[in-house]
Amino acid sequence: MTAKPQRKGPLHGIRILAISQFGAGPFATMNLADLGAEVIKIEDPASGGDVARYVPPATNDADSLYFQSFNRGKKSIAIDLRKPDGVKIFHQLVEQSDAVFNNLRGDLPEKLGLTYETLHSLNPAIVTCSLSGFGRTGPRSAEPGYDPIMQAMAGYMSITGEPDGPPGKAGVSIIDFAGGYAAALGLVAALLESKTTGVGRDVDVSLLDTAVSMLTYFASWQLNSDWQPARTPNSSHQTLVPAQNFQTIDGWISIFCAKEHFWRKFAELVDLPELISDERFATFASRYDNREILIPILSERLLEKTNGEWLERFRGIVPSGPVNTIEEAFQDEQIKARGLIVDVEHPSYGTIKQVRSPISTEGSNQANSPGPSLGEHTNELLAELLSMDAKEVQRLRDSGAVG
Repeated sequence: MTAKPQRKGPLHGIRILAISQFGAGPFATMNLADLGAEVIKIEDPASGGDVARYVPPATNDADSLYFQSFNRGKKSIAIDLRKPDGVKIFHQLVEQSDAVFNNLRGDLPEKLGLTYETLHSLNPAIVTCSLSGFGRTGPRSAEPGYDPIMQAMAGYMSITGEPDGPPGKAGVSIIDFAGGYAAALGLVAALLESKTTGVGRDVDVSLLDTAVSMLTYFASWQLNSDWQPARTPNSSHQTLVPAQNFQTIDGWISIFCAKEHFWRKFAELVDLPELISDERFATFASRYDNREILIPILSERLLEKTNGEWLERFRGIVPSGPVNTIEEAFQDEQIKARGLIVDVEHPSYGTIKQVRSPISTEGSNQANSPGPSLGEHTNELLAELLSMDAKEVQRLRDSGAVG
């Protein structure tokens, strides 16, 4: 029998030019590469390319593990967009591409000619997407912006950490990565329209907008009632009880009773069935009002057994999980079963283990080549996409337009 050919990823055939560096932008385009898109990373040879190449702790000749975390499956072309020949090459690439992505400061896409208004004459169907700290409009559009600043400004730090501690940020760059997902979604939505109508558009996504949009129910409560959010002990939910971390003999576990029947099962499984009929704890509202009484009772009981003993009781009945270290997380049976860790063969690091995109569909997550060296695909792309001969490429190198 003939084996069925493997289906390509859903973005196979889409070419994206990416002028982006560090974390949020490269994260966005790596997820698009994992879905099958061809991502061509345009890097500045004069500045040494993406600054992420030099981020410690592990760096190796302008090729850090940090850079590899965000640039798997991409191609790199080194073009100096300050030179007329460099701009000409970029415009020729635009003519043969579907999208131009950048994560520059909000005022720069227009100044550098990366908007739909500038590029549509070259390619009416081109989609241009900008992911910046503060967006392309507003009083702070010309300012740089990074994840911790957004967590601070959007109020995240005011609700993160213990009540008697200082404001804290999330341990990972959640706004960078959420902004990356938002930008990728916006770009794909615009591509869908472009493929239907033949007309592209600009997409403007900011990290601050993303952070504020994710306040969701916090925003609704704050804007429409007198409720005031605050930091809560043991990572507990603002209004649901019990929904927090509890200490055990040998660690911590997370419990989340988001439905009444979870609460009843939880009370039974911790051998406190009498709590179910107690009017003080009968409903979401009453448990919240009496949380200062209920939580100490539960905390004392959870301290009587180990993580493993409690989790074995709760599994499949009460939403629960261990509070893992990152190292422990990678040993989790569910994470292993989902195949989230992929091996990437790197010419100098050897086998690098990385985390794949969470989007699983036939043909996705096949872009397992390592992040490219600076300008690694310059000759290939100039020859294959732009039909340049070796003499012309050398002229461009000599002029500094490409590196």
